[in-house]
Amino acid sequence: MKTSLEEAREQTHKDTVNVLQGIIEKNYDAEKGYKKAMQDAKNPALKNFLKQQALQRSTFATAIDKELRDLGETPKESGSVTGTLHRAWIDIKSSLAGNDDEAVLEEVIRGEKASVDEYVDAIKDKPLLPKVQSVLQSQLDDIQGTLNRVKTLEDIA
Repeated sequence: MKTSLEEAREQTHKDTVNVLQGIIEKNYDAEKGYKKAMQDAKNPALKNFLKQQALQRSTFATAIDKELRDLGETPKESGSVTGTLHRAWIDIKSSLAGNDDEAVLEEVIRGEKASVDEYVDAIKDKPLLPKVQSVLQSQLDDIQGTLNRVKTLEDIA
Protein backbone atom coordinates (compact mmCIF):
# COMPACT_ATOMS: atom_id res chain seq x y z
CA MET A 1 0.00 0.00 0.00
CA LYS A 2 1.27 3.46 -0.90
CA THR A 3 1.69 6.24 1.58
CA SER A 4 -0.02 9.58 1.10
CA LEU A 5 3.34 11.10 0.19
CA GLU A 6 3.97 8.46 -2.49
CA GLU A 7 0.48 9.01 -3.91
CA ALA A 8 1.03 12.77 -3.94
CA ARG A 9 4.36 12.35 -5.74
CA GLU A 10 2.79 10.06 -8.33
CA GLN A 11 -0.05 12.55 -8.89
CA THR A 12 2.41 15.44 -9.26
CA HIS A 13 4.41 13.38 -11.76
CA LYS A 14 1.26 12.52 -13.72
CA ASP A 15 0.02 16.13 -13.68
CA THR A 16 3.45 17.43 -14.73
CA VAL A 17 3.64 14.99 -17.63
CA ASN A 18 0.11 15.90 -18.81
CA VAL A 19 0.88 19.62 -18.66
CA LEU A 20 4.17 19.19 -20.51
CA GLN A 21 2.58 17.01 -23.21
CA GLY A 22 -0.07 19.69 -23.80
CA ILE A 23 2.46 22.53 -23.86
CA ILE A 24 4.89 20.74 -26.20
CA GLU A 25 2.01 20.14 -28.62
CA LYS A 26 1.09 23.85 -28.51
CA ASN A 27 4.70 24.81 -29.19
CA TYR A 28 4.80 22.55 -32.25
CA ASP A 29 1.61 24.29 -33.41
CA ALA A 30 3.06 27.75 -32.73
CA GLU A 31 6.29 26.93 -34.58
CA LYS A 32 4.32 25.80 -37.63
CA GLY A 33 2.07 28.84 -37.33
CA TYR A 34 5.04 31.20 -37.31
CA LYS A 35 6.54 29.46 -40.33
CA LYS A 36 3.21 29.82 -42.16
CA ALA A 37 2.94 33.48 -41.17
CA MET A 38 6.50 34.01 -42.40
CA GLN A 39 5.45 32.73 -45.85
CA ASP A 40 2.51 35.15 -45.92
CA ALA A 41 4.41 38.22 -44.69
CA LYS A 42 5.65 40.76 -47.22
CA ASN A 43 7.92 42.97 -45.10
CA PRO A 44 11.48 41.53 -44.78
CA ALA A 45 11.82 42.72 -41.16
CA LEU A 46 8.53 41.04 -40.28
CA LYS A 47 9.63 37.84 -42.04
CA ASN A 48 12.83 37.86 -39.98
CA PHE A 49 10.88 38.43 -36.75
CA LEU A 50 8.55 35.53 -37.57
CA LYS A 51 11.53 33.30 -38.37
CA GLN A 52 13.05 34.14 -34.97
CA GLN A 53 9.76 33.30 -33.25
CA ALA A 54 9.51 29.94 -35.04
CA LEU A 55 13.04 29.18 -33.85
CA GLN A 56 12.14 30.25 -30.31
CA ARG A 57 9.15 27.89 -30.24
CA SER A 58 11.34 25.07 -31.55
CA THR A 59 13.73 25.79 -28.68
CA PHE A 60 10.81 25.76 -26.22
CA ALA A 61 9.67 22.38 -27.55
CA THR A 62 13.21 21.01 -27.23
CA ALA A 63 13.40 22.16 -23.58
CA ILE A 64 10.04 20.55 -22.81
CA ASP A 65 11.10 17.38 -24.66
CA LYS A 66 14.12 17.21 -22.34
CA GLU A 67 11.96 17.68 -19.24
CA LEU A 68 9.66 14.87 -20.34
CA ARG A 69 12.57 12.54 -21.04
CA ASP A 70 14.11 13.42 -17.66
CA LEU A 71 10.80 12.27 -16.14
CA GLY A 72 11.11 8.97 -18.02
CA GLU A 73 8.32 9.83 -20.48
CA THR A 74 8.10 9.85 -24.28
CA PRO A 75 7.17 13.31 -25.61
CA LYS A 76 4.55 13.89 -28.27
CA GLU A 77 6.16 14.46 -31.64
CA SER A 78 3.67 16.67 -33.45
CA GLY A 79 1.09 19.39 -33.04
CA SER A 80 -2.63 19.10 -32.57
CA VAL A 81 -5.54 18.73 -34.95
CA THR A 82 -6.81 22.05 -33.59
CA GLY A 83 -3.54 23.71 -34.61
CA THR A 84 -3.80 22.29 -38.11
CA LEU A 85 -7.36 23.57 -38.41
CA HIS A 86 -6.30 27.00 -37.13
CA ARG A 87 -3.57 27.24 -39.77
CA ALA A 88 -6.13 26.31 -42.45
CA TRP A 89 -8.39 29.08 -41.14
CA ILE A 90 -5.44 31.51 -41.30
CA ASP A 91 -4.88 30.49 -44.94
CA ILE A 92 -8.50 31.30 -45.79
CA LYS A 93 -8.48 34.54 -43.81
CA SER A 94 -5.15 35.62 -45.31
CA SER A 95 -6.35 35.02 -48.85
CA LEU A 96 -9.45 37.12 -48.17
CA ALA A 97 -7.37 39.87 -46.58
CA GLY A 98 -4.88 39.85 -49.45
CA ASN A 99 -2.09 38.36 -47.30
CA ASP A 100 -1.24 41.78 -45.88
CA ASP A 101 1.20 42.11 -43.01
CA GLU A 102 -1.40 43.61 -40.69
CA ALA A 103 -3.58 40.50 -41.01
CA VAL A 104 -0.52 38.32 -40.30
CA LEU A 105 0.27 40.34 -37.19
CA GLU A 106 -3.32 40.15 -35.97
CA GLU A 107 -3.17 36.36 -36.14
CA VAL A 108 0.20 36.32 -34.39
CA ILE A 109 -1.25 38.45 -31.58
CA ARG A 110 -4.25 36.14 -31.29
CA GLY A 111 -2.00 33.10 -31.17
CA GLU A 112 0.34 34.62 -28.59
CA LYS A 113 -2.57 35.62 -26.36
CA ALA A 114 -3.81 32.02 -26.52
CA SER A 115 -0.30 30.79 -25.65
CA VAL A 116 -0.14 33.10 -22.63
CA ASP A 117 -3.51 31.79 -21.44
CA GLU A 118 -2.41 28.17 -21.90
CA TYR A 119 0.83 28.69 -20.00
CA VAL A 120 -0.90 30.58 -17.17
CA ASP A 121 -3.51 27.82 -16.88
CA ALA A 122 -0.82 25.13 -16.92
CA ILE A 123 1.24 26.83 -14.24
CA LYS A 124 -1.61 27.64 -11.86
CA ASP A 125 -3.90 24.61 -12.27
CA LYS A 126 -1.70 21.79 -10.99
CA PRO A 127 1.24 21.50 -8.64
CA LEU A 128 4.27 20.95 -10.86
CA LEU A 129 7.80 19.92 -10.12
CA PRO A 130 9.80 23.09 -9.28
CA LYS A 131 12.22 22.68 -12.21
CA VAL A 132 9.33 22.32 -14.67
CA GLN A 133 7.54 25.28 -13.09
CA SER A 134 10.68 27.35 -13.64
CA VAL A 135 11.04 26.29 -17.31
CA LEU A 136 7.38 27.08 -18.05
CA GLN A 137 7.52 30.43 -16.23
CA SER A 138 10.61 31.43 -18.23
CA GLN A 139 8.90 30.48 -21.50
CA LEU A 140 5.75 32.37 -20.45
CA ASP A 141 7.85 35.47 -19.77
CA ASP A 142 9.39 35.18 -23.26
CA ILE A 143 5.96 34.77 -24.87
CA GLN A 144 4.65 37.84 -23.05
CA GLY A 145 7.70 39.76 -24.30
CA THR A 146 6.95 38.59 -27.84
CA LEU A 147 3.34 39.69 -27.48
CA ASN A 148 4.49 43.17 -26.48
CA ARG A 149 6.88 43.32 -29.46
CA VAL A 150 4.17 42.17 -31.87
CA LYS A 151 1.81 44.87 -30.64
CA THR A 152 4.55 47.43 -31.40
CA LEU A 153 5.05 45.94 -34.88
CA GLU A 154 1.30 46.11 -35.47
CA ASP A 155 1.37 49.85 -34.77
CA ILE A 156 4.09 50.22 -37.41
CA ALA A 157 2.17 48.10 -39.97
